[in-house]
Amino acid sequence: MKICKSFLVVLLFVVCVFQASAALAGMVSIAGNDINMRSGPGTRYKVLWKLGSGFPLKVLKRKGNWIRVQDFEGTIGWVNKKVVNRVPHMIVKVHRKSKKRINVRSGPGTRSRIVAKAHYGVVFQTLKKKNGWVKVHHRKGVTGWVKRSLLWGY
Repeated sequence: MKICKSFLVVLLFVVCVFQASAALAGMVSIAGNDINMRSGPGTRYKVLWKLGSGFPLKVLKRKGNWIRVQDFEGTIGWVNKKVVNRVPHMIVKVHRKSKKRINVRSGPGTRSRIVAKAHYGVVFQTLKKKNGWVKVHHRKGVTGWVKRSLLWGY
């Protein structure tokens, strides 16, 4: 009985730590254009990149009004929490340094009609996920389905 209680205490601790780290992690998207990703948590730090609307970022850490984030290429930096939201977005992660494009289809499958094509780095709003496919929308008016493995984000 004593071993069982000890095990439960350890298990409860592990679950709490896991939930705390899961709550810290997550995804955000940039809410605006020409938003600075900085090398540290404050405006005095160097600007690493200018990010556009919807750009998805993985949350690594929070410090005051600043969030340490990672982009789809692995770049790590900081953004102010006022310039992000939780509207889900994804970015095309394949065909870097190539002119190849991915297909955006009318339905979730390779037999569906191609409605558009997209290059590496194109950002889409995520509308729905289904069987390894994602229904996406681009701000220029294109809506369609993309194979999930071709995208990064949420």
